[in-house]
Amino acid sequence: MPKSSVNASLSSYDDIFSTEETRQEEQREQVQQIPIDELYPFKDHPFKVLDDEAMQRTVESIKQLGVTNPLIARPRPDGGYEIISGHRRQHAAQLARLKTLPVIVRDMSDDAAVLLMVDSNLQREQILPSERAFAYKMKLDALKRQGARSDLTSSQVGMKSQTLDWVGKELNESRNQVHRYIRLTYLISPILQMVDESRMAFNPAVEISYMTPEHQRWLQAEMELCEATPSLVQSRRLKEMSQSGTLTEHYLHTLLTEQKPNQRQKFFLNQSDVQRFFPPGYTPEQMQNTIFSLLKTWGHAHEHTQSQQELER
Repeated sequence: MPKSSVNASLSSYDDIFSTEETRQEEQREQVQQIPIDELYPFKDHPFKVLDDEAMQRTVESIKQLGVTNPLIARPRPDGGYEIISGHRRQHAAQLARLKTLPVIVRDMSDDAAVLLMVDSNLQREQILPSERAFAYKMKLDALKRQGARSDLTSSQVGMKSQTLDWVGKELNESRNQVHRYIRLTYLISPILQMVDESRMAFNPAVEISYMTPEHQRWLQAEMELCEATPSLVQSRRLKEMSQSGTLTEHYLHTLLTEQKPNQRQKFFLNQSDVQRFFPPGYTPEQMQNTIFSLLKTWGHAHEHTQSQQELER
């Protein structure tokens, strides 16, 4: 065989093997048009997709310009693609009645996909406390799993501390602040929603997260009844009593009806004291409406009596 032919043959094999990785990378990063019904949300995706004004603006933009920023997804074992970045764009595209979307398809491990999903969504300007809490937890768990695989000799406590430091540095947060956000994931859903809606302050919510789920349900019921939330000092007291097993529903009611500093005085009725005057099954709202109606009637009657007395003088 001529030498030039041998060199050509070797060159061809070199090209095949030396550029295989490069070609795979190029193929992964190539933008593909994927049918929108083949795209599925990321499992346990912590970021809410809301039909708000921002979503409507995105829909109008897509109708005019299309989706200019490709989604990132990975193949699913059962077919289709799992969205890693672009859940809001997909929802907006559905509302705009698009049939396909530009997508970059990547083969990624579960942990790598979690880290990219979290990091890409944390770039948003407005993020709810619950979204940040679960995102931080997912990122921490993924990094801990990666650390456990790479350094099996590290102690669990030491590795967790180092990972918290690492997460905090990446997120420009202190390790303590990362830990406080993650504590919110231990709140029952109704209380966590109160944090999202700014009806409960962040720091008291962190303390309440240490209460047992049952005690949190007690607290939630009393907060609705009293239309009050505990202060930071009160939340710390509730945490200690819950952990020691000394907390009672009666004490919760007493605590929430305490007058806090800079708080206008309020008048409360204990539900157990008035419930006996109502038919079984009456909700707190029904009882409250009935009481207000009766008081209004009494007020009108009292004004009429006073007027009559004034005329008789």
